[in-house]
Amino acid sequence: MPTIQIGVDLAKTVFEVAISDAPGVVTARRRLSRAAFPRFLAGQAPAEVLLEACGSAHHWGREAARCGHRVTLLHPADVARYRDGNKTDRADAKALLEASRNHALTPAPVKSVEQQAVLALHRIRQGYLRTRTARINALRGHLRELGHTIPVGARRVTLDARAALTDDTIPPFLHAALLALLEEIHALEHLAESIRTTLAQLVPHMPEARRLMTVPGIGVLTATAMVASVGDIRRFRSGRHFASWLGLTPREHSSGASRCLGSITRKGNSYLRMLLIHGARSALRAGAVTNQPDDLRTWAAEVSRRHCHNVAAVALANKLARICWRAWRDGRDFERREAQVTHC
Repeated sequence: MPTIQIGVDLAKTVFEVAISDAPGVVTARRRLSRAAFPRFLAGQAPAEVLLEACGSAHHWGREAARCGHRVTLLHPADVARYRDGNKTDRADAKALLEASRNHALTPAPVKSVEQQAVLALHRIRQGYLRTRTARINALRGHLRELGHTIPVGARRVTLDARAALTDDTIPPFLHAALLALLEEIHALEHLAESIRTTLAQLVPHMPEARRLMTVPGIGVLTATAMVASVGDIRRFRSGRHFASWLGLTPREHSSGASRCLGSITRKGNSYLRMLLIHGARSALRAGAVTNQPDDLRTWAAEVSRRHCHNVAAVALANKLARICWRAWRDGRDFERREAQVTHC
């Protein structure tokens, strides 16, 4: 096990390095350019390289691993608590050394190039959808100012907007700009769907994603994003730890014998959490229309009757996360069980 630690504050062009061979002591410092940093890594004896899990951290983590170093990625919020004084590159590099001494902090794994490429596809698709939503809202707002109200929902926008353009109340010189908005919306939808098709084509080469898709409410997007984000599912001790990492467990504010549980923490990967909750809503709807609901959807429907649909969707998302953890860890597909019918 390496005894030397190297804390690196990453940047675009200049990297601040703090070297320690004893706990709490900085024995050397370096300020390196982007070109000199790889040469520095190659020239060092095997050590533990500490990085913040931020932009380009996974790339440099892979580079350090190729040079024989052990890489530890720490969450920036965890490192910030150990910063002494003002925020500077030197203080951040030393804070990495201090944070590494707290073994209760959970480091992030270094992602492979393939994992980052899959996540890049997801982010690009989300960017297309955000821009599409902005264009739809702009189009709906402009038409509302001219007396044409389009109902809520993206599916109605194109048809209702084209119908509104046939009305004489809209000035002719505005038609071209509104039609350009419609064409942009259509192009963004096509681009987003093309990325989803690309992700679907990757699923046959991702056995873990194929297995996760046997779970109700887990589709192409959720399965591929989960596999790319998590990497090794065995780093979570249980399904509850996995659900907690996704922010799907209750926030606790307790003291003494009084235990108070609130809403979910919403910590961790917000994109995965969103996909799981949307998948849970889809599973709830499917359970409402099928004639043979399974025990999972029956339980969720009962929660919906006792509380509300949104609470049931989040509770089901929590269960789906735990089921995904178990199916992935054990390497077996989800087994659907029929709902147990009780007779009075």
